[in-house]
Amino acid sequence: MKLIAIVGTNSARSTNRKLLKFIQTHFAEQASIELVEIDDIPAFNEPSDRQAPTQVQILSDKILSADGVIISTPEYDHSIPAVLKSVLEWLSYTTQPLIDKPVLITGASLGSLGSSRAQAHLKQILDAPEIKARIMPSAEFLLGHSGQAFDDEGQLTNSEKVAELEIIFAEFIQFVEITNQLLAAQTKTKQAFSWK
Repeated sequence: MKLIAIVGTNSARSTNRKLLKFIQTHFAEQASIELVEIDDIPAFNEPSDRQAPTQVQILSDKILSADGVIISTPEYDHSIPAVLKSVLEWLSYTTQPLIDKPVLITGASLGSLGSSRAQAHLKQILDAPEIKARIMPSAEFLLGHSGQAFDDEGQLTNSEKVAELEIIFAEFIQFVEITNQLLAAQTKTKQAFSWK
């Protein structure tokens, strides 16, 4: 299975990046996971030609070719970072690669709540008609006090959080497989339909 993992911030010292790198290595035998940075994507400016900048097109192509997407977001002022919102605005306004794409949301924060409000906000955004991602229901991975959560080798040190993440990731793999099978079946049904 091929997944992409989007670091939902442009912070150079983000613990969300550490979390996604841990996911990438910890689940390497279950999926090929490519980390994607968004720090070089310009701010959304609603171009009249609706053409995506090169960096947005590259990200869009990666999303389209992946079986599923993981987005890890910090929480800034009870919401997602402006840079992540801007990227999602680019995608919804131009290429719309997240339509029907299975998505898992994770989040790490230095505080105790682990980006819970930002994750709720991100779910609302991903449910917008122009984005319309298939968000994995009833699942969230919240990593609070993330500044102390990793050792020097980037390993998540809390065994209970590792076990929780393993359960969620296994469920996401199933969710991706079932979602993509359903979408493929719907496509075949539409192609086979005829008014004659």
